[in-house]
Amino acid sequence: MNLFSWLRPAAPTLSREQQHRLERLPPAPSLSECSLREQRWVVLDLETTGLNLNKDVVLSIGAVVIEDGAIDFSQQFERTLYRSEHKLGPSVLLHELGPSAIAAGCDPLEALLDFMEFVGDSPVLAFHAPFDQHMLGRALKDSLGYRLQHPFLDVADMAPLLCPQAHIREAGLDDWVDWFKLQVFDRHNASADALATAELALILFSRARAQQIHSPLNLQQRLSQWKRRQRVPSF
Repeated sequence: MNLFSWLRPAAPTLSREQQHRLERLPPAPSLSECSLREQRWVVLDLETTGLNLNKDVVLSIGAVVIEDGAIDFSQQFERTLYRSEHKLGPSVLLHELGPSAIAAGCDPLEALLDFMEFVGDSPVLAFHAPFDQHMLGRALKDSLGYRLQHPFLDVADMAPLLCPQAHIREAGLDDWVDWFKLQVFDRHNASADALATAELALILFSRARAQQIHSPLNLQQRLSQWKRRQRVPSF
């Protein structure tokens, strides 16, 4: 026995059917040079027990699909995850997922498999995407032994890149919803936030095309260039 093997987390235990579903997941895509309109996008929002990247866990997953240049309301995803160890914390004031909702939730393993089947080979959009990407990736690794490699684009970066005239940086989703005067009637649950993010993304795709950004790959390249410029100190 390896001296340090006890330090490694136990491998997830999957049923034969779950293992078969995991193996059938398509490979992670690369961003393509198709048009922004042609690309199928999955717009994701997570509710979590808190903001600690290493300790907090995913409580719910909400997602909608942008396809053919519009939100496809026939393709929506929503799951609350059962967490036996979950303790009520301050975050419940935002997401309102109390003990009864969590107790009635889905098996996290099944919910995560369902979600990755829903994503398929599509890239993912999220507001403050690095957080969602990290939390989802950790959940997938812990529950399924699956390594998340799908490209994520951050709508929180797209907005100031494409709308510099707004003069708002490090803004929240509510700030951009207000700036664009979007009619959002529900917030702070995963499905509603994913829908608000998708509505914002559609506006930003239109702004991107007007600025000669026509493909997902081109958009990612422009975002990378913009973020590098933001890190350069001004004198």
